[in-house]
Amino acid sequence: MNSNGKLIAAVGAAVVLVGAIIAAVVQTAGGKLDVVGKQSITSFETILNTIPDNVKADEINGGWSLNAPDGDVRFIWSGDYSQSPLHDVMLEIDSAPFVNAGLDADKLPDNYSAYDGMLMVGTKLGTEKPVYKGDATPLAAYGQIVNKHRSFINYHMDLDHYGVKLGDGNMFEWAKNMETNTVKNQNQDKDIVFVLNPEPLITAGVDPEKVEGWVYAPVSVMEGGKTLEVYKFLKPFNLK
Repeated sequence: MNSNGKLIAAVGAAVVLVGAIIAAVVQTAGGKLDVVGKQSITSFETILNTIPDNVKADEINGGWSLNAPDGDVRFIWSGDYSQSPLHDVMLEIDSAPFVNAGLDADKLPDNYSAYDGMLMVGTKLGTEKPVYKGDATPLAAYGQIVNKHRSFINYHMDLDHYGVKLGDGNMFEWAKNMETNTVKNQNQDKDIVFVLNPEPLITAGVDPEKVEGWVYAPVSVMEGGKTLEVYKFLKPFNLK
């Protein structure tokens, strides 16, 4: 083979190799090898098994809720998007800490609801009626989010957390490993975290420094390929 032939063969091999790498990356990001999606299911199961008494059926939304240990907030995820009336994934929050800090609920945006001393914020995922391969369980319902609405599942590297995006910067997060933050090789002391975007609440009159039971603090997030510090209301719990 002459030199031109060898060059063409080398280029062709390189193209094949690059194509294989790209295919592997695509598969890992959203296909059969979706590591984040699969591991988030495993770690979510660990959370559910750690506090089983805090996991309840939620008949209104045809799904389940995970209550915070202090009872002031709960994460709700639907098991049937055709049944849930307003949101499919959401937080229901005791409004008293925010009202006491100046909240005027009439000034909240449309993704919020206020009723009976509670606030609810969340988002719709769809309208379809899911088909379960086995029993409709809390874990199976979470698996529906991973399998059909993968873009709503997040990995927060700084805290080594998986999470469900609830729209407008609100989140429910849980530890990938309840013992260790594997990114920083430190003790993991935030096993679950309820996360609120403070801006709509501040616009509605809340003084963020006066909200009892929630931490108002900067959090590192990735946006547009850059790490940014943004303020959030946080309610973390160590479950161990």
